[in-house]
Amino acid sequence: MPIPNLATCTRREVLDYFDNGWLMTEVLLSALQGERAFFDPPYHQLRHPLIFYLCHPAVLYINKLRLAGLIHESINPYFEQLFETGVDEMSWDDMSKNEMDWPSVREVVEYRRSAYKIVRELIETLPALEDGHPPIAMENPAWALFLAFEHERIHIETSSVLLRELPLSVLRRPEVWPSLHPSAFAESQAVENKLISVSSKTVSLGKPWQEPYFGWDNEYGSRQVRVRSFQASQYLVTNYQFYEFVVAGGYQESKYWTEEGWAWKQNRNIKWPTFWVADGPAGLHQYRLRTIFEVVEMPWSWPVAVNWYEAKAYCAWKTEQDNSPTPYRLLTEAEHHCLGEGNQLVNLNLTWGSETPVNAFVPNEVGFYDVFGNVWHWCEDDFNPLEGFRVHRIYDDFSTPCFDGEHKMILGGSFISTGDEATRWARFHFRPHFFQHAGFRLVRSDDGDATCDAVLICSKNSGFKAYEGDRILAENLMLHYGLADELIPYNFGPKDAVGFPQRIAKLTLETADRLGIKKERALDIGCSVGGSTFKLARGFESVLGIDLSATFIEAAQTICREGRLAYCRRDEGENTSQAEVCLPEDLDCRRVNFRRADACALPPELVGFDVVLAANIICRLASPRAFLGRLCGARGLVRPGGLLVLATPFTWDERFTPRDAWLGGHDGEDSFTILQAQLNQDFELLETQDMAFLIREHARKFQYVVTLVSLWKRRSD
Repeated sequence: MPIPNLATCTRREVLDYFDNGWLMTEVLLSALQGERAFFDPPYHQLRHPLIFYLCHPAVLYINKLRLAGLIHESINPYFEQLFETGVDEMSWDDMSKNEMDWPSVREVVEYRRSAYKIVRELIETLPALEDGHPPIAMENPAWALFLAFEHERIHIETSSVLLRELPLSVLRRPEVWPSLHPSAFAESQAVENKLISVSSKTVSLGKPWQEPYFGWDNEYGSRQVRVRSFQASQYLVTNYQFYEFVVAGGYQESKYWTEEGWAWKQNRNIKWPTFWVADGPAGLHQYRLRTIFEVVEMPWSWPVAVNWYEAKAYCAWKTEQDNSPTPYRLLTEAEHHCLGEGNQLVNLNLTWGSETPVNAFVPNEVGFYDVFGNVWHWCEDDFNPLEGFRVHRIYDDFSTPCFDGEHKMILGGSFISTGDEATRWARFHFRPHFFQHAGFRLVRSDDGDATCDAVLICSKNSGFKAYEGDRILAENLMLHYGLADELIPYNFGPKDAVGFPQRIAKLTLETADRLGIKKERALDIGCSVGGSTFKLARGFESVLGIDLSATFIEAAQTICREGRLAYCRRDEGENTSQAEVCLPEDLDCRRVNFRRADACALPPELVGFDVVLAANIICRLASPRAFLGRLCGARGLVRPGGLLVLATPFTWDERFTPRDAWLGGHDGEDSFTILQAQLNQDFELLETQDMAFLIREHARKFQYVVTLVSLWKRRSD
């Protein structure tokens, strides 16, 4: 169905659109045969099993409609925490998921029925949908309803990919699901894929605020880009073209791959695209293609579906094959806008239940096929905000956690994209190892310059990468393990600010003892390189340290495993000196584990800790409220009667936290007052105190910070 026009939509149209999305979810997941199929995770272990995706859209309806004030009661608080946040798979070698005991399919179906009734009754009575209503703008609470519609449609697509990764033995094609394109059952022909020149031009990115259709926060804002002339392939790269790369040994040659891409390939022992099915001995290179519900003879003229790493490896191989003076690469977002409008008829909105040949439809006015639809285009760009980007208050963690340089943009939609995903404004993203119905188009610059106008988030000072790299690692190792005379070797200076991680951990242990809180399980969120985590292990039976920084977690794991870590600290300019972390020999490291995770989207199995310590992270989160909301409730991080220790200097910075997501800190609002308002219903404030810490930048420069420490006891249910 077409996405609703928010200026003219009738109540009937909105109800039909809701029913359409809801029914597509149920039809798609009805393909799963037997209860077990809902609980078996995909082979790569990086996503939740499909029982999560059966319930997640329904839960989001309830949570977001409550947040918008359109409904006031929950259905099942336990479900509404358990199924609230999906998995951002973080790393291709993170196998720490799927440790949950999920509710039964019957329980989830009952929840969905209750949620459906509530949403339907809301649509039938919502004043904002009265005849002749004014346009529904994003400030209108009714915007949340359309947000939930489009969220469900995103998960229809992502769930279809998860189905495509499951064994056929647990699936059956639903009778009413759109058919495969007829080319799946016909002899397939290779398609010659020539390059088309595109002249230099200026393009404007960003969805106009006045557009009368729902849009995600990252679509709004603006950017003008002067795009240099380039050449792009007429078609998306096909299965046959990619087959040449496979046969030529492209998966065996590291020179074609990025360093991270090769590590992924080696770890997974990948030898051909994930949706190709070997049909005979490996050396014969005979393959069939896995669609969502079937395996068919290889349709060579369909676009290949690969991840970003594979697409980039193909570009490098093709550059060598063609002896091209300018390297082949992927499209940029700005270049995608230069390819022209979509074809009059395209493979979008489930016209077909599969990809189609790249030449199945007519080209657009510039000569390109499938600018929109068929499969998404992987881009060179990192996912990034446009100028004027603003978070939406009811979903402030939709985009911002992914403006991190670790998510690549996808544009143009696929055969299963519907609603907002199928519009020309859609800007989505995935990590480069992720599989989606996504492919790519070959591009090269005309001016011989290998660089392009892609937006890359790589600056160590950008905020998104501020906690990665050797310099910040050395500063934090000194903060966590440096002795006073080592950290500040002067007769003067604030030596009482040294050893902050140990001091706040000591305060945590003493408070737990004073309150009589058992010391079985502790969680250290924002643990950095682990100084406070190891100190907590002096009193707790098990301690889990979590941080988003890969640099920090790798260092903490090394220290835990080997008991020591050598590093270089900066003295002046480029001059450094050697230092070393050494753990005490009597520390039992078996009590300690470290794990990389986002505090705004913590794994659902983390629940019921006796003590949670969160030091100096609140003002470095994309969505502080998302983290605070995870502390309590039926599946809260802190168990009833448990202890919460927060520390923050409230150093708000838009590089880390969008201004609209700050807890105060502007317009005269006091941050701690807002923090109290967020926590008071579920926690009793015990005390506050100021605590200083010192960060050594180099031998003669230091940061002196005073953080506000607050201790809270969770109220008993």
